[in-house]
Amino acid sequence: METKNAFLAIFLSMAVLFGYQFFFPAQQPPAPLPVQETISPAVTPAAVPATAYPEVVPVVSQPVVPAVAVEPIRPARNIEVATKLYSATFGEDGGTIKSFRLNDYREAIEADSALKELVKGGVGRELPLFFSWGADPETILTIPHFAADRTKVVTGRDGKGVLTMVGQLPGGLTVTRTMTFHDDNYLLDLVVDVANNSATALQGSPYLSLTGQPFSADSKNTQFLFNGPAVLVNDSIEEAKAEDLQEDGPQTLTGDVSWTAYEDTYFMMAIAPEKEGAASHSVRLSSADGERASSVLFGSADVITPGSVKQYRYTVYIGPKKMTDLKVAGHDFARAINFGWFGFVARPVLALLNLVHKFIPNYGVAIILVTVLIKLLFWPITQKGMKSMKNMQQLQPKLTKLREKYGDDKERMAKEQMQLYKTHKINPLGGCLPMVLQIPVFFALYRVLMQAIELRHAPFMLWITDLSAPERISLGFELPYVGGLPLLTLLMGGSMFLQQKMTPTPAANPEMAKMMMLMPVIFTFLFINFASGLVLYFFVNNMLQMAQQHFVNKDR
Repeated sequence: METKNAFLAIFLSMAVLFGYQFFFPAQQPPAPLPVQETISPAVTPAAVPATAYPEVVPVVSQPVVPAVAVEPIRPARNIEVATKLYSATFGEDGGTIKSFRLNDYREAIEADSALKELVKGGVGRELPLFFSWGADPETILTIPHFAADRTKVVTGRDGKGVLTMVGQLPGGLTVTRTMTFHDDNYLLDLVVDVANNSATALQGSPYLSLTGQPFSADSKNTQFLFNGPAVLVNDSIEEAKAEDLQEDGPQTLTGDVSWTAYEDTYFMMAIAPEKEGAASHSVRLSSADGERASSVLFGSADVITPGSVKQYRYTVYIGPKKMTDLKVAGHDFARAINFGWFGFVARPVLALLNLVHKFIPNYGVAIILVTVLIKLLFWPITQKGMKSMKNMQQLQPKLTKLREKYGDDKERMAKEQMQLYKTHKINPLGGCLPMVLQIPVFFALYRVLMQAIELRHAPFMLWITDLSAPERISLGFELPYVGGLPLLTLLMGGSMFLQQKMTPTPAANPEMAKMMMLMPVIFTFLFINFASGLVLYFFVNNMLQMAQQHFVNKDR
């Protein structure tokens, strides 16, 4: 009975996990944001005391006026950047990114599909990497013109390419943006020099904005995971959905900011400021339409004296959320891949999956082999658990007699029951302990198979052409709710049903046995829209579990 209760608890826990995510994906609240406050565009960072510079002019307090001095001499050009990993387009109107296409990833699974685009439109300050000094980006009416030193950037023999853009801002400021691109990673080094060409000291703060919107119009396959702006601040990842920001208003995070990003399950755009001592930064998160979300990174106020230059450095990552790439990028970007509580198990599992794939270049086969390896690892303790359950089933008639004899005396009943277990050398918890030990591995595999970019558009065999998407067989007509036939999911449900039939059940509680038989139906329904890679793991694991149960049942 105790073992069966443990089984029920574990299955119901998994049902709650999957069921809640399945039925209420949009209701998952973001992690609480520390020191949240709603701010207006007029709010400025902490200012440097004016007494230190009696003639300081706080740029942030000056009204924004049409930038007559920065009227471009010629129309703004687009600058093309080409590396081995991506191709991008920067605009002289604002110096922002207008396009960023990944060479190794496509929008859809079709071979002729367009390259994956991470900048999904926008103009002016709505585009990524819009920089301003002194004036909050939301108050700027005139987009500055940044003259580029070339119209095309191609990486050289050293694997690097450099683009320099110079623009004039109101108040006598000259801003020079120097961007360095790399052939072997998705990093972009951004150095911004702000020169004061006026006759007075100017006070202000640097602002660098990162605006993004969903990288894919079809979010069906990623509805269970986060999509939106995220910030690593004070060693904690804080997330906020665009729709929540639209409803609740802007939110500000202040402290030790490692990076701020816009991300989904598979891709991300992120900026990391260069830290100077213990100086803190702030990030304001906002969304005007509930879809496009903006992260504005800004620091404390600086004073630039006449004729001097203040330099700001940033590291930008735009690319896939692939563990190996993010680790190379540094700046704790790898923490953007959130495997949850059992990340310490998930990361080795992902490494094992990729190791197997190096020798057998099919992620479907790799999932099967990893499942087999994990099953072999837990085989001894699972074997003991199954034998314990079998012995408990054989002991049911004697337990029934004890209940009939001492049913009214609970203390005597418990004493006789423990004596019976001791006589037959049975541990009543022996059946559930192996399952408890496997729970971290189960949840780790769940997270890995749901969000590993390695499985995106990765084929297996036959009708399973994308392990990151639900599997369907076309029947020539549409089935209600599912469209095509989810054959692998049905096979998984069937294997789970057979496994339940083979598992020893306590004869004294037929109601519980009937309830357990409903679990395959529930799980089949829940898994219909799950990634086929996850369904494949469950199916293979069920088959291995049935084989092991068969040998245990056969052993008299």
